[in-house]
Amino acid sequence: MDINTLFSVKDKVVLVTGGAKGLGLMISQGFVANGARVYISSRDGPACAAAASELSRLGASTNSGGSAIALPADLSKASECARLAADLAARETKLHVLVNNSGATWGEAYEAYPDGAWDKLLTLNLQRVFTLTQALTPLLEAASETKDGTTVDPARVIHIGSIDGIRVPALPTFAYSASKAGLHQLARHLATELGPRGITSNTLACGPFPSKMMAATLRNFGETIKAANPLGRIGMPEDAAGACLFLASRAGAYVNGATLTLDGGVSLVSKM
Repeated sequence: MDINTLFSVKDKVVLVTGGAKGLGLMISQGFVANGARVYISSRDGPACAAAASELSRLGASTNSGGSAIALPADLSKASECARLAADLAARETKLHVLVNNSGATWGEAYEAYPDGAWDKLLTLNLQRVFTLTQALTPLLEAASETKDGTTVDPARVIHIGSIDGIRVPALPTFAYSASKAGLHQLARHLATELGPRGITSNTLACGPFPSKMMAATLRNFGETIKAANPLGRIGMPEDAAGACLFLASRAGAYVNGATLTLDGGVSLVSKM
């Protein structure tokens, strides 16, 4: 039960959607630096290729044995989710960790909030998470490790949710907060469906992290957001990577159906 074994993800196969930028890239870096083989996917093919090259250099420089491979896909489309699953199955016989991170947000005043925002965000942030997880279930099942008929090291599905799916945000992001609340419930439902198949399903309800999605908000309200946080800061790459490494390692093998709030405590006190 030493720490190197308990928290190891070495040689695990990981897929991170939206893994080329922002929070997804932070998570991918953590897995590669600790010896995992990470597939990154988003609709931005050049960004995926650049990130995979950067991550593979990281793996080489740290001598971790970790690496990254780009598998671009437009995850808002069911057909692309199926293609991504088939492409991965052609390369791997098992998938140890799926990180459902791809997502979008939309902020607009209540009176002007468009119907199209609901179509886009509920599809990408919620429906396609189910579509992709469903398509990858055979690979996840193949990665589950048992001993004497008992699952001791299950495959993992980690959903990147938001504290805005827990609290009511002050900003007019109606479809985003609703989609993330739905994602949290979907993750719990999947935990009961997939647990008997040797797969856990958990959620990280993330607070503010430096990313393209948060760039404008942090630019305009960054100091206010930091001041409102009990820890006096926003999230760092180590915070996102560390939480995922815990859930993906033997240390997190018995965690299933949980929503881990990753926000420094800001959702307990903040109105921003």
